[in-house]
Order: sequence, then structure tokens, then C-alpha cells
Amino acid sequence: MILSGNEIRKHLGSKIFIEPYDESRLNPNSYNLTLNEELMTYEELILDMRQPHRIRRITIPEEGYVLNPNQLYLARTNEMTETHGFVPMIEGRSSIGRLGLFVHVTAGFGDVGFKGFWTLEMFAVQPIRIYPNVPICQIFYHEITGDITEYVSDKYQNNHGIQPSLLFKELNPGAQPPDESQMAFPFDNS
Repeated sequence: MILSGNEIRKHLGSKIFIEPYDESRLNPNSYNLTLNEELMTYEELILDMRQPHRIRRITIPEEGYVLNPNQLYLARTNEMTETHGFVPMIEGRSSIGRLGLFVHVTAGFGDVGFKGFWTLEMFAVQPIRIYPNVPICQIFYHEITGDITEYVSDKYQNNHGIQPSLLFKELNPGAQPPDESQMAFPFDNS
């Protein structure tokens, strides 16, 4: 069962935490999360699951930034969430999907106990201009039955920014991510 907006409100501060919280973004059975100003793309043309990858950070200016088709963009929500006793999930807003922007390509499913910002896997069907701080997706909560073991991870738990894939930590534990300070073009403000 999915929690209603009133149930989400009822559990705020005890089992559900959303920071910052804005009552106007509470829906009948979800809450709208907003887009942070930072994007991330991978620098390699071929991504290897066993290896860390160089990334490029892009700042979305107030006048917007055009996403191109056939390019994966990682972004994050402005809101940090924490959930206990429920399964958090995110979905793109229908108004965003109707413009051909997929907000989370595959990873909309969260775990009980997750705490952090949500990394969004964005992919555009055609060029689209996006803006910082727009309501980009919605979080909703499922009830869970049975004994609960909360999410514990050294990869994504308590993150503070966009999280590129850290699958290499499972498949190749000795690999080290590249030092962003050594990259030729770590930031793009265009």
C-alpha cells in the first residue's frame, strides 16, 4: 500500500524526514522533490562496470541548460530524505515525462533506512532546457511487511552530492576513483 499525503505528513519527523520540507509540494500520495543546480556526466565513451570513471560537473545557470539526446546526465535532488519503516520510491513527474525527459532511468527504488540525496539518472528524448530548483520528481512511500533490516552501505548511504556508479567497489574492490582535481575540465558553467 502507498501512503497518502496525510500519512506522509503524519510520519514527518519520526519515520520520514525531508529536508528542506515545503508543505506546498505535498500531493495526495507523494511529495515533489526539486532539481539541484549541479549535473554530472561521464567523460569516457565506453563505460566499464569494473572501473571507476572520470566525470565532468556542470552547473545549471538560472537561464537554464539544454540536455542533449543520447547522453546520460546524473543530477540530484535538493532535498535530503531519510526513511524508516517504509520503502521510499521516486518517479518522474508526468509533466516532465510528457516533455520527453526520463528522470530516473532505472533506479527509482529506495531501501528502508536510506538517508541521503537522490541521484537522478536523466535522459532526454530530444533537446530540452532544464532549470535549477524545479519540481523534477516525486517521492512516495510503500508499507513493508515482515522483519526489517535497514539499508547499510559504504557506497551511497549518507551521500552529500551526486553519486556516480560505484559498482566497481563490488566488482573490483581495489580500484580507486580518479582524482577530480587532476581532470582537465572538471566544471562546465555553460
